[in-house]
Amino acid sequence: MAKEIERKYLVRTDGWRSGASSSSSFLQAYIASGKDRSVRVRIMDGERAKLTIKIGRDLFARDEFEYDVPLADAKEMAEQALGVVLEKTRYFVPYEGYTWEVDVYAGAYAGLVVAEVEIANEKDRPHLPDWIGKEITGDRRYSNVNMAVEDLSEELVHGLPFKAV
Repeated sequence: MAKEIERKYLVRTDGWRSGASSSSSFLQAYIASGKDRSVRVRIMDGERAKLTIKIGRDLFARDEFEYDVPLADAKEMAEQALGVVLEKTRYFVPYEGYTWEVDVYAGAYAGLVVAEVEIANEKDRPHLPDWIGKEITGDRRYSNVNMAVEDLSEELVHGLPFKAV
């Protein structure tokens, strides 16, 4: 079993761009969602795909299982996604012994930029680069599954409050 432990932040400047070592474009579709679990398919650079199962209520540390799937299967699953299919480019930014993942969203969430850093244990506190803004670890609005299923784009990108229908 794999445990994913990460901290998540808003990005306040584009100072990270000069340190980016590589990037990958993602199309991310959620095909199942529950209170404490999700199943997503991610298509990377239009060339390969993974199916990911995440289990756990805590957004800071969850069990994660990830498997390669055929690209054709992933495209078919994405067509049956719940809510919004997320589009983003992930940039990898090495900084003081950690690799930060900076997600620049497109599509419904164009304008949103979020950074996360995976850590070995919950007590790790990596030094924050100066381009990092407010910590959003545990803020369910910024959970990709919630962004997809609930379509929080008006609130997260434009600052308008979410209105339940």
